[in-house]
Amino acid sequence: MFMSAEAWGLFLVACLMLNIAPGPDLIFILSRTLGHGRKIGFAASLGVCSGALVHVMAAALGVSAILATSATAFMIVKYVGAGYLVWLGAKALLSRESVLPTEAKPKKQLSTWAAYRQGVLIDVLNPKVALFFLAFLPQFIPHDGTLSGHQIFLDTVLLGAIVIGVGLVIEAGFIMLAAPLGTYLRNNKTVALWLDRAFGGLLVSLGAKLALTD
Repeated sequence: MFMSAEAWGLFLVACLMLNIAPGPDLIFILSRTLGHGRKIGFAASLGVCSGALVHVMAAALGVSAILATSATAFMIVKYVGAGYLVWLGAKALLSRESVLPTEAKPKKQLSTWAAYRQGVLIDVLNPKVALFFLAFLPQFIPHDGTLSGHQIFLDTVLLGAIVIGVGLVIEAGFIMLAAPLGTYLRNNKTVALWLDRAFGGLLVSLGAKLALTD
């Protein structure tokens, strides 16, 4: 697709700022990285990005418009997604021990598939992500009648893929920084436990915020 250098610059800056902003996705990725290491962190990141790709395809096909125009559909997805975030957060809040391993507690490794699946669900079940792609991507696609429906679909998918690609790079940076901290926390059981509580509280609060979204 063709855009001016100024439009591309604006688009890439927007991608950067949107992916840096803390939210359920980043908090989930950091919690999995701290608790289980780089491998699980990257699996969680790929899951989140796969979920985002579902929303990009839905936006390109116009399916996301259903969430924007149907209050019932929006509410169903919203409450399911909020419930899932609260459930993940409550597990961390109510656990008697940190998920981080210590010398006295063997590491209970989360599988890469489980981390990936959780990441997909967190993103797919967030209707705000669907509405974001539906509102954001079309702003960078000409609507003067010069593009065919097929070209608009391809351009939407391309722009969405770029947003996701920028997110992958940023998340990889956070994962690489967080992994060594996880190693340090293995020898600090009290700190690790409170960190779990903090992450759990954040997920619960984000779930509550999502549930209250109009």
